Amino acid sequence: MRKKLQKKLLRLRAILSKMQSILIAYSGGADSSLLLKISKDVLVKNVLAVTAKSPLYPEDEIKEAKSIAKKIGAKHMIISTNELQNIAFARNPVNRCYLCKKELFKELTKIARKNNLNYIADGSNLDDNKDYRPGSLALREFKIRSPLKEARLTKQDIRELSKSFRLSTWDKPAFACLASRIPYKEKINENNLSKIKKGEQAIKKLGIKQARVRHYDNLARIEVASEDISRAIRHRKIIINKMKKLGYNYVCIDLQGYRTGSLNEVLH
Repeated sequence: MRKKLQKKLLRLRAILSKMQSILIAYSGGADSSLLLKISKDVLVKNVLAVTAKSPLYPEDEIKEAKSIAKKIGAKHMIISTNELQNIAFARNPVNRCYLCKKELFKELTKIARKNNLNYIADGSNLDDNKDYRPGSLALREFKIRSPLKEARLTKQDIRELSKSFRLSTWDKPAFACLASRIPYKEKINENNLSKIKKGEQAIKKLGIKQARVRHYDNLARIEVASEDISRAIRHRKIIINKMKKLGYNYVCIDLQGYRTGSLNEVLH
């Protein structure tokens, strides 16, 4: 392990040790899984992982989060949320992420108090500062800690550490909620979310690990990792047929490839 990375890991352990007890907003992704692993090592029983089950996340993601938490040996709770019942959120404003996080952190605050846990933490890392993240306001309002970011860990650091700890999530593709595929101001509903979920699942079955179906009413703009663009083009007939069955009239593959926050490009 790199000496610089060793120092960051020691810093992370020291931060967690001072926190004494922690509730982790746990998605099952690379970031929150590493945070859960190190927190469990440092704080032993004084750790609780909480995952929100909602229409915004595929069931497979919830099952995987449950499996990983079990392997780590951490206490894990799954709660149900339905952001679509919030009319303001369903309208899909630019601060959509803030509205979602605000409701989630309200619930997590209640759980933390009930379980006498000192802090609530999320898996934000140093690289998250590079994108537009309105949800960060909710973190500040509810005094949510981000130990990975406090320890100056980047996404690359997290993957390297996760691999050294043999976490299955070390190379897991980034995953944001399904609502992030829908342009701002276009209403979010269960039908659109279902189309996006089924479309992405079909593309991944072709051996493509990272896929986004960006939803524009009757058009699907598909993003895959740059190295998988040629594969997606080779399988374009399968992809087109699936998307047409889901109700999309037009299908395109984005030649820029997958990138985080591509829908935020219109804001700049």
